[in-house]
Amino acid sequence: MGDLLKNSIFFSDQQICYADILPPSEVRLRIEVAILSFLKNLSSSTPSVSDLPLISRKRSNSRVSRGLLTENARIFLSDSFSMKSLMNENSANSLIRVWKVMEMCYQILGQEKKVTQRELFYKLLSVSPQYFTSQLQANRSIQDLVALLRCSRYSLGIMATSRGVVAGRLMLQEPNRDVIDCSVCGSSGHAISGDLNLLENLIMKSDARYIIVVEKHAVFQRLAEDRLFNQIPCILITAKGYPDIGTRFLLHRMSREFPQLPILALVDWNPAGLAILCTFKYGSVTMGLEAYRYACNVKWLGLRKDDINQLIPEESLIPLKPRDHQIAKSLETSEILQDTYKEELAAMIQSGCRAEIEALYFNGYDFLGKYIGKKIVQGSYI
Repeated sequence: MGDLLKNSIFFSDQQICYADILPPSEVRLRIEVAILSFLKNLSSSTPSVSDLPLISRKRSNSRVSRGLLTENARIFLSDSFSMKSLMNENSANSLIRVWKVMEMCYQILGQEKKVTQRELFYKLLSVSPQYFTSQLQANRSIQDLVALLRCSRYSLGIMATSRGVVAGRLMLQEPNRDVIDCSVCGSSGHAISGDLNLLENLIMKSDARYIIVVEKHAVFQRLAEDRLFNQIPCILITAKGYPDIGTRFLLHRMSREFPQLPILALVDWNPAGLAILCTFKYGSVTMGLEAYRYACNVKWLGLRKDDINQLIPEESLIPLKPRDHQIAKSLETSEILQDTYKEELAAMIQSGCRAEIEALYFNGYDFLGKYIGKKIVQGSYI
């Protein structure tokens, strides 16, 4: 992947940073080098406490790398640094938290274990309660460590917690395990593992012609219950809301395994639905140096403004909430949002309303499958 990113044939932006996937031995070596460098500064003839240079994860440091031979685009972070220093009262505790997480990850890797971010937080809370009072502090420190060592969180021994499920025309097989037929897993679907190494090594087979990403679990269940994948040869996948890493990783993996399959998203017509689609499509700044690993070329199937005008009664529309306006404002300032998406966003704001996928049930409970089929036949996705 590193060679791909550096190749100007594929990406036009050369000033990009990314996290490597490394074996435990190399990650431990990088940690040891970081510690020795720190101690060397302290024990020199002119001792000093050096600053900790981290890749900045602010929106101002994000960049968009666009494919020159394809329409793909990704969010990357450029090589702009932010500094954390023990000599600065505001960042001293933040720096110490990074070292505490580094210490814990070093131990985890030595024991050949994997832990979730939640498990890691409670361990940190038990040994360093004065520095860790919330999960958010632990999460940010993990991202800081990723930025310092330039390796993925999975390489640090931290595995994802997945909420996602998949169903439809997909056969999955873990090494030396039985084959799982996702078309017979019922309306609940097959649970997606948070073990990224397992997901990377899955053997996949499919005769599907489309992959459909569904925002909501309830809508996913309806489509799986109706066995949409028998009418339209497809794979259904949902993260049950905002996409988690495991679901994003599996979708990205399927996009590599089945590059000929269009990936179509079915989301609510509101700023949050668009934000979810964009996270699947482009990655996210909050994922820092790992963002590009979980992105793939998703198309917007629905809901869109034409659907609102033609298929959904006015009484089914819901006024936008303050949170919707906050998300919309954030999306409006994003340089990665394509023009057709900006037009949809502007229409949402102008109407002052949002519409949920379930509003289509006004036309009957079996209408959703017909709606998806018609949109696919007409090529009505952007």
